[in-house]
Amino acid sequence: MILPACVLMAPDDIIGLKQAAHLAGKDPKTIRDWCRKHGIGSRPGGGGPYRVSLPGLQMVIAEDWRALELLREGRRSAPEVMRHLHFLGLAA
Repeated sequence: MILPACVLMAPDDIIGLKQAAHLAGKDPKTIRDWCRKHGIGSRPGGGGPYRVSLPGLQMVIAEDWRALELLREGRRSAPEVMRHLHFLGLAA
C-alpha cells in the first residue's frame, strides 16, 4: 500500500498528538493511524514526537477528502481549503 505524502504544515498549523486526539475525541493511536493513512502528520527523523496538521485533522474529521488533497497540493487559497482554515482561525 502506498501512503500519501504528508501535507505541508505552516508553523501555526502544527499541534501535538495528544492535542489532536483531544480535539478529535479519539484515541492517540487513531490519530497516529490517520497520520499514516491520510498524510496529516509526521514524526521528524522517524522517532520524534508526532507533528499533526490541524487543518488536515479537521478535514479528516469532516471527511472532506477534496479539501485534504488540495491542502496536500499546497493550494491553501482554494475555497474548499479556506473554509477549514477560516473555521480554525488560521491564515491562508
